[in-house]
Amino acid sequence: MQAAARLYYLQDATQAAIAKELGVSRPTVSRLLAEARREGIVRIEVLEPGDSAGQALGGELADALGVDAVHLMAAPNSGAALAVELGKALASADLGRGDALVVSSGRSIYEAARQPLPELPGVLLAPMMGGVDEPEAWYATNELTRQIAERVGGIPVLLFAPALPGPQLRERLLEDPGVRRVLELWRTARCAVIGVGAPLMARTTLPQYVIERAGALRDAVGDICGRFYDAEGNAIAFDGAERLIATNFDELRAIPTTIALAAGVEKASSIAVAARAGLLTQLITDSRTAHAILDWLA
Repeated sequence: MQAAARLYYLQDATQAAIAKELGVSRPTVSRLLAEARREGIVRIEVLEPGDSAGQALGGELADALGVDAVHLMAAPNSGAALAVELGKALASADLGRGDALVVSSGRSIYEAARQPLPELPGVLLAPMMGGVDEPEAWYATNELTRQIAERVGGIPVLLFAPALPGPQLRERLLEDPGVRRVLELWRTARCAVIGVGAPLMARTTLPQYVIERAGALRDAVGDICGRFYDAEGNAIAFDGAERLIATNFDELRAIPTTIALAAGVEKASSIAVAARAGLLTQLITDSRTAHAILDWLA
């Protein structure tokens, strides 16, 4: 039941694909999903548009975090619900032709990038960190940027660099006009869409460079743009951190609208610390995570 529920609700797999993966029939998958709901393995919460309780929870969390807005998804773990709220948040940034929208990495961004998004014609989109050597789709920042640009009718400006190059390669990359153009967009961006990573022990996948340095980052509360931070919101140094090609926290704080897509109770401390450190101005999450953050802050 748990395997079927995880594939169906968290990874958006079809029942036919789940049946093939688990070696069972499609009717069996349907039965397993129904039993998972009855047994409480899966909890489904539906928030009606304009739901006063949901609005109150979002407002309470925004006040507690000190951010401009909290957008609660109508359905948890839903790419479509993520995209709806992302559209609302992007509208508040009032982006026009020639403005820069920079994009980080993460599963939530990956899911939202596969859904319809509002038109932003002429907006420039650029990755917030390197990632050309990452095998996982949600860490491949160029592809995420390209997908979102296609959805909104924007112009992708790609970054052909790994997140953590060697010393000599980094120096050559920083001399490249294309790389310098992306770095300049980091400094002039009007809006950012970021993911918030959970503490390492709560994660099932990691970028390639992090795997080799997990020991040094074991006390990290979370990460944004591949930069890990402690419980005070300070960046954690690790071997090679000075070579990281990624937006730094000062550049992030200078962006007027920074929209974080992050859900999951294991991220409660990650989100709260990032907000307190001024690393996000708006948050898109679900009600369960919202309650977990408020409990953590209490």
